[in-house]
Amino acid sequence: MKMDFLDPANAEGMLEKTDAALSLDFLLSIKNGIRNYAFAITETASPEVRDVLCRQLEQALNLHEEVSELMMKKGWLYPYDVGKQVELDLKSATMALDIAEMTLFPLDTDRQGMMATPDK
Repeated sequence: MKMDFLDPANAEGMLEKTDAALSLDFLLSIKNGIRNYAFAITETASPEVRDVLCRQLEQALNLHEEVSELMMKKGWLYPYDVGKQVELDLKSATMALDIAEMTLFPLDTDRQGMMATPDK
C-alpha cells in the first residue's frame, strides 16, 4: 500500500475493498441478530410472540445465506477453504495496519500541479 493517501491514484481498488468490508460487517450483524432471535425464542412464554420470532429468525437465516453466497461469489469469503480464508484475513489485517500507520494529517498538504484547481 502506498503511503500517500492524498494521491487519487492510490484509491485504485478501494471501492471493492470497501464493499467487501461492509459486506463482512453486514454478515456479522446478521449472525448477531440470529443469535439474539434464538435466545429470545427460548425466553418468551407467549406462543404468538414465539411464532413471530421464529418467522424473523427464518428471514434472518435466509438473509445470511444470501449475503454469504454473494461474498463467496465475489471472492470475499472462503468458508470451505481455510487456507484461502487465512490468506485473505492476513491481507486484510496487513492493510488495516498500513492504514493505521499513515500520517492522516501531514504538515504539507500542498498539491499544486496534481489536481485541477483554480488559480490563486
